[in-house]
Amino acid sequence: MIRLHHCHQTRSMRALWLLNELGVAFELVLHGFDKSLRAAEYLVLNPAGRVPALELDGRVIWESGAIAQVLCERWPEAGLGRAMDDPERADWLIWMHFAETLSQHGAALTQQHVALYEDAMRSPIVMRLEAKRLEKCYAAIEQRLQGREHLLDGGFSAADIGVGQAVYMTRHFAKLEPFERLAAWYGRLAERPGFRASLPPEGAELLYKQAFYPAWEP
Repeated sequence: MIRLHHCHQTRSMRALWLLNELGVAFELVLHGFDKSLRAAEYLVLNPAGRVPALELDGRVIWESGAIAQVLCERWPEAGLGRAMDDPERADWLIWMHFAETLSQHGAALTQQHVALYEDAMRSPIVMRLEAKRLEKCYAAIEQRLQGREHLLDGGFSAADIGVGQAVYMTRHFAKLEPFERLAAWYGRLAERPGFRASLPPEGAELLYKQAFYPAWEP
């Protein structure tokens, strides 16, 4: 039995996308942007009160990166991971974890633009700094994609899923268009059935109400 606890437009999308790419049967449990994740019954699954939480074979795994590694190792035939003796193992791990670098800056901007409702609580300096940091991350991806269709020479992997999902979030705050290879790579990912299946359905409650959030000026 596989059960994924998920909120739309959060890092749990990584696990959802990966499960869709693996083609395995699973149950999806949707949670809202409210205090339900702090309920005692959910804290048993994820003591941090966050998504994702993955119920797999009688135990619970949390943290999106850990979930990705477990799933890739559970279904190695899908080719989305890299084995310990694979020459691309180190690069796979680097880019898997680089997704969190992107997500950290995206989370800071989400707090500034979305979570803080009063203008007096927002910082235009933080907004501009974090957006510039995202652009530096984009430049690293742009460089990596020179001569490559995906982040690894061996083809599409969970590294593309992790970084691609982070870009799905951060594009709300830093535009992709100045980075030609990155924009093309993201466009290819967005055409994948697994990606499309992991998107919020029409009419769902969304975290991001705007397609793009420019830096706020007081």
